[in-house]
Amino acid sequence: MGEKMVKLAVNAGIGFGAKLNSQQLLTLARYLTEDNELEVTTFQQLYVDIPQSNINEVKDEFDKVGLHCYPVGNFVKSLRTCNFCKGELEEGMPVAKEINRRIAGRPVPFTLKPAYTGCPVACGEPLVNDIGIIKQGEAHFDLYVGGKAKGLDARTGRLIAGGLSEEKLYKTIDRLIDIYAAEGKKREQFAKFVNRYGFEALKGRLEA
Repeated sequence: MGEKMVKLAVNAGIGFGAKLNSQQLLTLARYLTEDNELEVTTFQQLYVDIPQSNINEVKDEFDKVGLHCYPVGNFVKSLRTCNFCKGELEEGMPVAKEINRRIAGRPVPFTLKPAYTGCPVACGEPLVNDIGIIKQGEAHFDLYVGGKAKGLDARTGRLIAGGLSEEKLYKTIDRLIDIYAAEGKKREQFAKFVNRYGFEALKGRLEA
């Protein structure tokens, strides 16, 4: 039996689209053999298998070239974003970075997919993910929950809080994930949790 491998989810962080530079690609390539494949997910991440014995060393190496590492499994995934086509400040990239910093990698009952977009065009697909954030106007944000992209019960998310300031947005998302982490059943998808818990009941908890 060979050494145990650990799967890491890797990306280049929140920026103008899902991109990697040559140094990042070369660093990733050092951990691929002829028999390995680099899995590209729909959530702007790459899955790479790393030997457990030097996982910390590899994370440090990735960090030096700007690669961000996240756990794989029942955790909040890194924030899916749009391409920020109108610029960093206008579309709220600093807000997206802060949301990602606060929530990515938090343990939850089932993999939780958050998405953010910097304008109402919503090309970051926030309405078909578990948690969706849309920037509205100068400095306000709408928060949607319960979107589901696949399956016979696929649907768009519902607006649970609108016109939020930055700080109120952070606190509301934190509270939402806290509730799901504490009261969701094991391997209960977030959309099903929202149905079981009740949209209005969940909204009431967030407004309390």
